[in-house]
Amino acid sequence: MAEHPNVALLRRGYEAFAKGDMATLTELFSENIVWHVPGNNLISGEHRGRDAVFAFFGQIAQLSGGTYQVKLHDALANDEHAVALARVTGSRQGKQIDFLDVAVYHVSDGKIAEAWSFTDDQRAEDEFWS
Repeated sequence: MAEHPNVALLRRGYEAFAKGDMATLTELFSENIVWHVPGNNLISGEHRGRDAVFAFFGQIAQLSGGTYQVKLHDALANDEHAVALARVTGSRQGKQIDFLDVAVYHVSDGKIAEAWSFTDDQRAEDEFWS
């Protein structure tokens, strides 16, 4: 069976994020994207607009000294939504993270318009980013 186009979209996005390829991410993200980050820490909240999301990505890289990595395990999609299952690792101020992440994406006109990220251990993630 052929891969759904929104699965391919996620794979391209995760590859671009891993490489710091902002040009590709610019193509894949809606200009008005909204990225929702749960929890109670330095990166929690809603990041509205492509520039704000890119600033959020920069903040993650800076706070983790470039160690933050997201490795896509699998992706599922239909015409409006895509779901990514991933493993996240990194280090910061002597602390380590290694957790599972589920991200749900709303796709509109072939671009990621909104994202919600969920970890398997929110308390540990809050502690890592606090």
